[in-house]
Amino acid sequence: MSEPNTMPMIFDVEKIREDFPILKREVNGKPLVYLDNAATSQKPQAVIDCIVDYYSNYNANIHRGVHTLSQEATDAYELARRKIQNHFNIKFAEEIIFTSGTTHGINIVSNGFASILKAGDEVLVSAMEHHSNIVPWQMLCKKTGATLKVIPMNEDGVLILSEYEKLLSTRTKLVFVNHVSNALGTINPIQQIIEKAHTAGAAVLIDGAQACSHIKADLQELDADFYVTSAHKMCGPTGIGILYGKKSWLEQLPPYQGGGEMIKEVTFEKTTYADLPHKFEAGTPNVAGGISFGAAIDYLNEIGFDAIKAYEDELLAYATEKLLEIDGLKIYGTAKDKTSVISFNLDGIHPYDVGTIVDKLGIAVRTGHHCAQPIMDFYNIPGTVRASFSFYNTKEEVDRLVSAVSKAQMMLS
Repeated sequence: MSEPNTMPMIFDVEKIREDFPILKREVNGKPLVYLDNAATSQKPQAVIDCIVDYYSNYNANIHRGVHTLSQEATDAYELARRKIQNHFNIKFAEEIIFTSGTTHGINIVSNGFASILKAGDEVLVSAMEHHSNIVPWQMLCKKTGATLKVIPMNEDGVLILSEYEKLLSTRTKLVFVNHVSNALGTINPIQQIIEKAHTAGAAVLIDGAQACSHIKADLQELDADFYVTSAHKMCGPTGIGILYGKKSWLEQLPPYQGGGEMIKEVTFEKTTYADLPHKFEAGTPNVAGGISFGAAIDYLNEIGFDAIKAYEDELLAYATEKLLEIDGLKIYGTAKDKTSVISFNLDGIHPYDVGTIVDKLGIAVRTGHHCAQPIMDFYNIPGTVRASFSFYNTKEEVDRLVSAVSKAQMMLS
């Protein structure tokens, strides 16, 4: 099992669309237009084939068996870890912990810091976090007596860095910020945020779930202490993700779960823990998920992230222009730097009603607060309609969205 050729190919959206079987189906008698990519991306045939190949040909538990199938599965699983290491430019493979997803990774860190934080310490989160990067820290503060403080944002959906600097102090121990807002598409200036936190002596966790399908993060350059993401956002399967942590931090934090694989020696009197990364990987892992996560990374790198970004930026600009031609439509999240996400509402119409009519026309969008309720409270709205675009979407699909939203407005006004 050798490393694949990851030279970028020429970008051809129609050819790319042929790689995604689901894009050929119909919904409510209409060709599917899938614009819910921020919730989960669709899967190319290469990833689907990888999952089928594992279960068809070498399904076995890993790391423990001397038989051939176990060795093949172990080799493929650890090759995927190395692919992830190369993709994110991570110094050591053992700094990659396989998780069930972003939420799992965040909870490993918050659980670990329960033994480190104390009353009087402070942790900072941004105002635009997903609930997964709010609730675990609230639980941590309740457990330890630490205080949670919020980095505010402005009307454009941009963090106010001057206020962030005022919040930082010697009491700040942890800073948590998403790389990209799932509700607004804002790309946060995480390098600045990380540098300022480190100057104050604080550690930083970056939620990369919404960024990794659009941006190839260089974790050595960013110098984040922790970075988490999920495979299903980047054309991989559900139920698998990673926690990256600097080796010095992962060695300091206690295990999140106890069980098989994460131990070195067990007696009824005492247990010693395995070395990284196995210390945090208790139990039988999602072997098929890990291997096919590696296949998804291969696929995205074959297309090339520069090409993906250029195409998605073009789609975003086109969709923004066309949607704003609809009278009474307001976009939330107008940062200069953003990914291909548009959250919007129509005057006097509930987003759920818009989403329901749009679905009848074969178009999948997301409605609600997008697990980012504090953002909706900031704008004093119940939620938004969110259209999130991927590199396999087209301008023709944008046109169908605009037509469907216009029809919904006419029907609901």
